Formats: sequence, structure tokens, C-alpha cells
Amino acid sequence: MHHLTELAEKCGELPASFFRFQVVELWVFGALLDVPRDVDAIEVALVTDLPVDEVPWMSEPVGAEHWANSTRLSRNPFEARWRSKDAPVWNHRIDRPALVWSAADGLDEEALVAVSDGTGELVRTPAPSPDELRRRVEDEFEVSLRALRRENQAYTDHRWSPGKLTPYSDALWRTTTGYLDLLDVVG
Repeated sequence: MHHLTELAEKCGELPASFFRFQVVELWVFGALLDVPRDVDAIEVALVTDLPVDEVPWMSEPVGAEHWANSTRLSRNPFEARWRSKDAPVWNHRIDRPALVWSAADGLDEEALVAVSDGTGELVRTPAPSPDELRRRVEDEFEVSLRALRRENQAYTDHRWSPGKLTPYSDALWRTTTGYLDLLDVVG
């Protein structure tokens, strides 16, 4: 809980003009919302002010590594998923998350206490209907396919150019991983 609270506080402390994007919400999901126990990693969703096409499933927006280093996200036991404010935070993997911080309202003390006490169920979002979940996954799949094509082209364009290829190969790898995850669900 210490790491989650610290991350939520850092979300509110970062200067607005320091990064290419802003994190506008922090959600927690997964095992931390269940019965209290030690977890290997805290699963969080970081909602950005970027459009949906810039934050496909399981990818990282440009500047995310710098943001993660500034907030100590990268040094603590987090598994982060980046999301867009223009789409629901939940999907087939982010099941009934709980909002713990927002730029509009700050820290949600009630949610943090509930998660800490093992009563996270009380602050979780309602489950979507099967049709809502299906539509959500289909929407994410379309975004992911567009991103896969875009990242594949970026990799191809830079494959034999001078300079490091790692940013392009890493982006292609993340986008491919997200696409394949969604393909398994859609298929």
C-alpha cells in the first residue's frame, strides 16, 4: 500500500508542462483488490490525456519511461498499463478497477483505505455486461491493429538508418504483444 499511495501522491506533484502528456487518473486493479495478501506486483492503469490511438493496449506512450523514472514507478513493484482518457479504463484484463487518484479530485482516501483494509470490492467499478465487454475488446482490437501497422512501418523506415533501432523495435514489440493478447480474446 505504501508504494501505491506514494505513486498516487507523485501523480499530483508533477509539473504540467514537464512531459509530453499528463497522467489524469490512477486506477488499481487485480490481486490488490482481493483479500489482503502480499502481491508480487501492484497492477495499475495510468490514464493519460492522449488520444486513444496514441495509447494502444499494452504499449507505452512516448515519454512514459521518463515519467516512470520521475515517479519511481520503474523502481517499485508495479505492472503498469497505459490508457487514454478518451476510452474506458477497463477491458478484458483490467477487471473492475478502483480509482485512487485523479487530477480533478486528487487522492481518493476512501478508496485507498478500502484497498488497504481488504474491502476493495466496495470501491470497484461495476462489471460491464458481456455485450459491453465484447464491444470494448473489439474497439481496442481495431486501435491495436492500426498501431501495429504504424509501428511496423516506423520500424521498417528506420531499420537501416543511422542511430539506435531500440525505440522502434521496443515499440513494435509492445504493440505486437498487445495485438496478440487482443487477438486471443477476439478469436
